[in-house]
Amino acid sequence: MMKATGIVRRIDDLGRVVIPKEIRRTMRIREGDPLEIYTEKNGEVIFKKYSPMGDLTEFASHICETLNKTTNVATVVTDRDTVLSVYGAPKRELDNKHVSPELEQLMEARTLYQRTGKEAGLPVIDGTSDYSIAVAAPILSEGDVMGCVAFVTPSGANSTGDLESKLASAVARFLGKQMES
Repeated sequence: MMKATGIVRRIDDLGRVVIPKEIRRTMRIREGDPLEIYTEKNGEVIFKKYSPMGDLTEFASHICETLNKTTNVATVVTDRDTVLSVYGAPKRELDNKHVSPELEQLMEARTLYQRTGKEAGLPVIDGTSDYSIAVAAPILSEGDVMGCVAFVTPSGANSTGDLESKLASAVARFLGKQMES
């Protein structure tokens, strides 16, 4: 359902239109983000954030299931903004939710994160959740951050081990390669 903002913008002589800062912030649209353009018969033009990872959602769900069954730890795959797939944790709690600012920072750092036993858990999603990040491996494709593969545990649970770190890292590399081809 579309929601009117009351904001009106004119198209310039080059065909550009400015998306207001408040809308970009709310919708998490960053400079350089790709937008997909849709048109409706009634004259509507709709801009939607494009996620190259969206094409891999079904594949990601199989990966999450396999990782969960291998390690018995809940697994998620995200794009830069949203949890695309979850297995081993309640879907209604995590699936299709915005990732937390902390997880965004982990992805932007472009390095593997593993929570230590004494460390407080970082949230998976923006808002409240019973799950925190145990391991997060960013998915990189041609140097760009596409998302991450993460193992998540109920808040307060023990941290994970080397197996989960290695698996998350390997799967993230694999997904990054898939994005390149």
